[in-house]
Amino acid sequence: MKRSCFIFMTVGCLVASSPSYSQNYPVKPVTIIVTAAPGGVSDIVARALAQRLSQKWRQQVVVENRGGASHIAGAQQVAKAAPDGHTLLVAEAGTYVIKPIIYPKDKIPYDVQTDLIQVTGLVRIHHGLLVTSSLPIKTLGELIARAKAHPGKISYGTAAVGSGPHLNMVRLENAAGIRLVAVHYRGIAPAVTDVMGGHTDSVLVAVSTAIGAVAAGKMRLVAVGSEKRLPYLPDVPTAAETVPGFTAGTWFGLSVTGRTPPDIVAKINADVRDIIAQQDFRIEFLDKQRYEAITSSPEEFSARVKRETATWAKVVREQGLKIAH
Repeated sequence: MKRSCFIFMTVGCLVASSPSYSQNYPVKPVTIIVTAAPGGVSDIVARALAQRLSQKWRQQVVVENRGGASHIAGAQQVAKAAPDGHTLLVAEAGTYVIKPIIYPKDKIPYDVQTDLIQVTGLVRIHHGLLVTSSLPIKTLGELIARAKAHPGKISYGTAAVGSGPHLNMVRLENAAGIRLVAVHYRGIAPAVTDVMGGHTDSVLVAVSTAIGAVAAGKMRLVAVGSEKRLPYLPDVPTAAETVPGFTAGTWFGLSVTGRTPPDIVAKINADVRDIIAQQDFRIEFLDKQRYEAITSSPEEFSARVKRETATWAKVVREQGLKIAH
């Protein structure tokens, strides 16, 4: 009995005195995997965070763009990484809530709910509908009329199959009764480049991305996906003014490999939320980019993913959305 008590007390002391995983985290460089090509919102957000996290953690934080395989490759890389918190994922909502709906399970080699741990939401954006300046289209109504007169002739770029810009355009097709042609890219930046060059006719993109290109005369902003006109773009109508009830936007989140120790997850969450809450970060980054912060606890972000997965599944089913892979 005495020997058993001694062993129990010894183990208890060792456990009590052992440092938590998070006390020394990170112990080596951290990689943030972005499931898109450079230049899009996920890439911009990841690089802004990487700079601040590197300063906070006193470790190198590297951003790696993995936009292949419809963004599945990047998420898979994080899902299969060592569960030590040194490989993070920054991805658009489509990676979390749309791809698991539209792809067969054998096409996605990981489970969002078990192979990834949702750390926090990051930012939310409104989409703007852009058309190439070579098209004689100045309003959403004109685009719809042209699409009806020439079905299957107007193209639009997407950030990938199943991304927010893709599925929101599919929703617009259904709501307006038109048929467009999807052109899929490894991120929204190359899609925008092709619209500016006249190779693709239109694209849904973050309003902040649209402003510069529109000012340069390379594209036209015909509508925004917000519920009301935006204060900084009062002359640009909402899509809902032409297609009642239609809105378009998306959000971006941060995840880590499944089975990562809870205290590391908590540390990453706390440090990222602290950065995004800082006034200078908001003024110098969020406000300039027109991004809305949506940080939360891991539990709240996980609940969002589950809730929106169910919502999108219902939309896809009820509207009969067809996604061309």
